[in-house]
This record gives sequence, structure tokens and C-alpha cells, in this order.
Amino acid sequence: MHKVVGVVFNENNNIYYFEPGDLKLSKGQKVIVETERGLQYGSIKIGPYQEKDENLMLPLKKVVRISNQEDDLQHKKNVKEEQKALKSIIELAKQMNLNMHFINASFTHNRSQLLFKFVADERVDFRELAKKLAQVYKTRIELRQIGVRDKAKEVGGIGPCGRFLCCNSFLREFTSVSINMAKNQYLALNPTKINGLCGRLLCCLNYEDETYTELKKGMPEIGYVVKTPQGNGKVIAINLFKKTYQVELSDNEIIEVLAK
Repeated sequence: MHKVVGVVFNENNNIYYFEPGDLKLSKGQKVIVETERGLQYGSIKIGPYQEKDENLMLPLKKVVRISNQEDDLQHKKNVKEEQKALKSIIELAKQMNLNMHFINASFTHNRSQLLFKFVADERVDFRELAKKLAQVYKTRIELRQIGVRDKAKEVGGIGPCGRFLCCNSFLREFTSVSINMAKNQYLALNPTKINGLCGRLLCCLNYEDETYTELKKGMPEIGYVVKTPQGNGKVIAINLFKKTYQVELSDNEIIEVLAK
């Protein structure tokens, strides 16, 4: 078990877990935390509690301190400057004819780095763009190309189920999703039904795939010819939850058969 706190860095972001140390922390407090990028300003979403080690990516980074007035003012300044930087880089990219769709800009808390995330159809040579930005902001510039699934994770939205996107709510890592999962669950292979807002296959196809695979054991496939007490016939429909399937006999009679 590990004592942790859950921290968010903006209203539409995932929860990241940090080690609170000896600090007395509670939900809603603003804190400065150590991350791979450097110091970051965040808000405690989940108060200190004990979490199983297997649910964490150890070792955890630490909460450095509870934010003070100076930290709060610096954060407000950073947020304002990030918006200006985003407008600036969009204009610069247009001037340089770079096909880049920028998602956001973010400073580390002490402004040691300015990160821009963008989506592009192909790889982009942005070295000259980074040099110009470094001259303006006098800090280390990082431009990170992300995929459409990562964009959905960053931006958020409402899925076809009516809930907030899984990737933006609780999924920490993307898992592989294949069209075979949709076929395995007898879903209509209509892109508008099985694709998410990102245009890729729904992450939730992964959730029940194992259950469907288990339920299909001992069941014939649709189109198979099977032997029944009434004679041979073709399987035309399957009900996995009732463990039954419908068979069309040679005289066009349809019967329901219970799987063994």
C-alpha cells in the first residue's frame, strides 16, 4: 500500500497520483508538485488515502509544497501568457506554411519550459519555428506532436453514451482496440456507431470483449449448418445471454435451440 493524493492540472484533465510526504493535505488545496517536466501547479482532487502498489506507476513523484500567494499569482500569470503564446504560435505557423493544428500551450510553474501540443497529418519540421519561439520567450521550447486519440484525451467531450470521454476521465493509457472486437460483439460495422469523437474505434469495445468471448464458447457461428432433433438447418441468429440460437430448417421453419 502507498499513501497518495490525486492531483489535476486543469478542469478537463486526468488525475495524477503523487506522494504527499509529511504534508497535511485535503481535497481542493492548491499544491506545487514535481513532474517529469519540472514543477507544476495543481489542485488536489482526491485527498490522502492508501492505494495498492499494483494500481500505481512507482516510484511516485512528490508534492513539493502547498501553494502560497506567490505561487497563485504566478499560476494566474502563466495561464494568461499561455493563451497569448498559443495565439502567437498559430500565427507563426501560418506565416511559415506549416500544417499544424495546435491544441494547447503550457508553462511549467517556474517557466523553465513552454510546451505546445499539436496534431498534424504527417511529420513536421518545426526546428525553425522552435528557434523563433525561444527568442521570444527566453525559455526551453518543446513542440509535441500527438495523435487524434491524444487530442480527445486533452480536449475532452461527451461520448455517444452520454458520459464524459473515458480517455479524459479515468483511462491513464490507451489500449489496443481492433475491428474484431466489434465483430465479436455482433455490432454493426458502421463507423458512426463504433467510432469515438477522435474518429478511432471506441475504447469501450475493449471492456466487454473478454465476456463476449467467454459467452461464445460452445455456441455455433451464424451461417453454420447444425444438426437438430428436427433435422439439419442453418444458424441465423444467436442470443449469447440466453445461450440459445435460432436455426432455419430446410422447410423454412425456424426453431430455437438451447446450447449445450
